[in-house]
Parts: sequence; C-alpha cells; structure tokens
Amino acid sequence: MPLPLVITANAAVGKGWAGHATGILAGATAGATFLVGALDLAGARLVQVGPGGQTIGLDLTIMVTALLAATLASRPVRERIGRMVPIDPDSPVHAYALVLSLILFGSQVGTILFADTLVVDQKLPPLTLGDVLASEIPFLVLAAAGVGLYIRRNVAAAAERLGLTRPKWWQISIALASAGAFFAFIQLADYLSQVWTPQVAGQVDKTTQHVFAGLGDPIGIAALALLPGICEEILFRGALQPRIGLLATAAVFTSVHTQYGLSLDVLAVLVVAIGLGLIRKYANTTTSCICHVSYNLLAGIGIASALVGVAVGVEVALVALSVFALWSNRRRRSLPAVP
Repeated sequence: MPLPLVITANAAVGKGWAGHATGILAGATAGATFLVGALDLAGARLVQVGPGGQTIGLDLTIMVTALLAATLASRPVRERIGRMVPIDPDSPVHAYALVLSLILFGSQVGTILFADTLVVDQKLPPLTLGDVLASEIPFLVLAAAGVGLYIRRNVAAAAERLGLTRPKWWQISIALASAGAFFAFIQLADYLSQVWTPQVAGQVDKTTQHVFAGLGDPIGIAALALLPGICEEILFRGALQPRIGLLATAAVFTSVHTQYGLSLDVLAVLVVAIGLGLIRKYANTTTSCICHVSYNLLAGIGIASALVGVAVGVEVALVALSVFALWSNRRRRSLPAVP
C-alpha cells in the first residue's frame, strides 16, 4: 500500500517543494508500476492470469497505464483535468490521488479483460474473516491518510472532509429505501445474466459461492456487510469522490470488483456505484455507508420467498417516506423567511 507516499504528499502541501514532490511521487509510482508490467512481460510471473488469460495483454495494459499516470507529473496536464474534475493542479495530494486512481483503474480493467479471474479465484482458498479485515482496513487507513489526518487536519476536520456527519432521519430512510432498490436491481441483473449469458452467470455464481463459502455464519455475514460498507464508502465516496468526481469514482469502485469478471454483473455494480455516489453528493458519506451496509446485509441474508410481499411493502413504505421527506425539505426551503 502506498501509505508513506500519501503521507509525503500531505506533508508537502503548502511547502516550497510541493511541485517537486508532485513530480517525484507521480514518477516513482508510475515507474514502479511500469516495471511490474515490464518484468512480468519478460517472464517474471508477477501476476496471475489463469489458464484462459492473456499475459501479454495484461502486462501491456499495466505498462500503458503507468505511462499515462506519469503524464500527471506535468502541471499543464493537471490543469486540463482540473477543468473537468474538482482538483487543484498545484496540490500534491490531488495529483497523487489522480495517479493512484488511474493506476488502480487501469490495472483492474486489464485484470478484468485479460485475466481469467473467475478461474483464478476458484483456485484460491475461500475468504476468511482475517482476509476481509486485511483487504478492507487498508481502504480506511488510506482514506484517513489521504485527507491528512493528524498532518493537515484534526479528527473533526477530517471527518467533515470525508462527509462523516450524523445523518438526519430522512437520510436514513433514503439509505434504506435505496438499499432495497439496489437489491432488487441486482436480482434483476442476475436474472438477465442467467438468461442472456448463462455460462458466464454460472461461472460467476460458482466463484462467488466458493470465495464466500467460509463466511456464511452470522459473524461472517456481519463482517461482509460492515467492513466493505464502511471502509469502501469512506475511501471512495468520502475521500475520492470530492476530488475526481462522481462518475470517475464509480468507475474506479467498479473496477475493484474483479470477482465478477467480464459479465453483466459489472455493469450492475457500476449502476449501484453511481447511486451511492448520488447519495454521497446530496446527503453525506454516513448515509451512503448505511445504504451500502444495508444492501450487503440483504445480499448476505437474502429474502425468503414467503417474505417477498412483506419486503415489497416495506420498500414501498420507505420510498413513500423518503419522497415525503424530500418534498417537505424542498417546500421548507422555498418558503419566504419570516421577518
């Protein structure tokens, strides 16, 4: 994890050597990434592609991504990007966030396109609670370091920057209603995937069952709901989205979910990621966390066929409550102030 470099970028903010730090951080990270692709292309076997994968395609994607990331060391390039996303081209933190986002997105897309991820995941042992902790906690640490906790901001200021505020009752209602809507949408996408691409859907289901086979007990389900729902939201929606924008963040978030391979499920995850981004934009990160955790719980527990009617009724009630709350808030804001 590039934690020391993230800390260095924060320490350079406002310093006379900030411009030099930006170039060094971008160049070093891009260079190391390019080296990984080049060494693997030369036969070092640093990445796994599976029996149906294409090593050359993945290696070249990593190398091209590294070259693109290296261009972010140039201030004119960052200025042009700054016209599209809310970054400060002179901030080493913003520049390094772009570099890491691009490298993560490019390498993950390469993995989805050229690695047989479904087969690779089936050959790995099922996830344990320790694996989930080890994969999710770094997101939280990176988010805290990225906003300069104890470097540029205290705890209160960092929480405010990350959008971690106490949600209002109507925001909780929106979070729960959205979680139900996302769950229904994913079920529809899964059904369509089984109809249109039954072979791929079968592989995805088989891989998913294998990967999460060791986490089917209440503790495992709770961990899969809470840890990704909190840690991923704080990093992607809390720290990253205000810098690189909603759509770019949704794309990076989707690329991380390589366990679905190249399938319709990836597009479904992208739609949900955009929905979570909208919740963050118009409410706060706490609300998007509640939504994400609630969705994960629904996915982990499922809904028995006998309870479908109850679930639909609850969802309709939550949607109605959310609509009423939004209408009430909008009406209240439109009323003239009392002199």
